[in-house]
Amino acid sequence: MSSSDQNAFRGPIDSSRIPRYAGPATFARLPRLDEVGTADVAVVGVPFDTGVSYRPGARFGGNAIREASRLLRPYNPAQDASPFALAQVADAGDIAANPFNINEAVETIEAAADDLLGTGARMMTLGGDHTIALPLLRSVAKKHGPVALLHFDAHLDTWDTYFGAEYTHGTPFRRAVEEGILDTSALSHVGTRGPLYGKQDLTDDEKLGFGIVTSADVYRRGADEIADQLRQRIGDRPLYISIDIDCLDPAHAPGTGTPEAGGMTSRELLEILRGLSSCNLVSADVVEVAPAYDHAEITAVAASHTAYELTTIMSRQIAAARDAK
Repeated sequence: MSSSDQNAFRGPIDSSRIPRYAGPATFARLPRLDEVGTADVAVVGVPFDTGVSYRPGARFGGNAIREASRLLRPYNPAQDASPFALAQVADAGDIAANPFNINEAVETIEAAADDLLGTGARMMTLGGDHTIALPLLRSVAKKHGPVALLHFDAHLDTWDTYFGAEYTHGTPFRRAVEEGILDTSALSHVGTRGPLYGKQDLTDDEKLGFGIVTSADVYRRGADEIADQLRQRIGDRPLYISIDIDCLDPAHAPGTGTPEAGGMTSRELLEILRGLSSCNLVSADVVEVAPAYDHAEITAVAASHTAYELTTIMSRQIAAARDAK
């Protein structure tokens, strides 16, 4: 579809005609997937938090992000783009996973992701806890091969097990490396900080192939320099971005299960993401929003804007690929 055909895409409800607080809370007030048939970017929720090790509640994160996204507008000045006019973006609803059986839930999420990606869509997933990243990465790797990963998080999430369980929100990226679904030449954590179980955690993480950009690095070096470093590491590889909202300081994201002091600001996170707009972003997730611990939707607002920036990047790349044909 050429640029002249962009008006064929169905965008958000017109907020000058219907107040933002009225009607169902789809992401950014976009149409549902069943209303448009197919989408270039499918925004999908995964209300699952059985893999958490501390405070539960992220199962309600997707809908909290949708509610907060009512205030998003169709033009993104930071990226000089109208993402919902460049590509068809739609809310695909939720993937219903078994809350009592983690292994079964992981299989369900992977199968549902296979179905969505099989339509040609890219996925913008709203979690849910970080356990869900593993089945999502499995599905993306089936389509693109091993992918580069940028993991924004206060924590490494490369531990081996918790209480003998191999699938938890602290283990997805160790499993992903073990399964060969990540490109180990292009793996980075961003925003890590806080105490660990021991120095061996860092040694093990390095052996898996990860580089680390701490929240202190972001503070000292600035968002632009960090984005440039990440771009060089990623190159033109297919990229998956996984964002645990606890990469932000609790001042900017109190509504999360395992908060750590000394995190990034929401401004720093958004600026780093904007600096990655030239990367080949094939899908992404935003996880660990736990609204029961939120105040005035601070965390959900930050998460909705984060998903908006990621969606904009994908929409721009989809439009550019169409125009190049």
